Amino acid sequence: MDKSSYGRRDRLVQEKKHDMYRADGKWPEPTLCTQCQSIFQNGRWVWADVPQAKVHSVTCPACQRISDNYPAGYVELKGDFFIKNRQEIGNLILNEEKLEKSARPQERIMAIDEDDNSTMITTTGVHIARRVGEAISRAYKGDLVFTYGDGEKSIRVAWSR
Repeated sequence: MDKSSYGRRDRLVQEKKHDMYRADGKWPEPTLCTQCQSIFQNGRWVWADVPQAKVHSVTCPACQRISDNYPAGYVELKGDFFIKNRQEIGNLILNEEKLEKSARPQERIMAIDEDDNSTMITTTGVHIARRVGEAISRAYKGDLVFTYGDGEKSIRVAWSR
């Protein structure tokens, strides 16, 4: 046999990255989160009434992230305009969370930490962090920067004006 038929042997083997907040398989349906009461049914987490059938109980990935204090998204807001309009922008952020959370129970704000010059928002998912940043940028313009990490399993959003 010709050695060229064996293929290259000097390639690096890429290890599979493990996301401890993503299940290896599907949960049995229906599954109820004991903390937030969201339900895993039809292959996704939803807000619904608890079915009368026997349900399995777990802590959903979003509640586990909150418990572990391990955010997937960071949104940093700063600048003179932000400081002057902090309350109004804060209301926009909470409205965006309400809309996102109603459609996707796993996308939530974990914490909002404020100091005199800036605000840092941590989230359970990348989608809500991006949504908040885009909503602020649409409403108030300014400079918006996205930085993904961990193979797009985390995001840093920075907005200033």
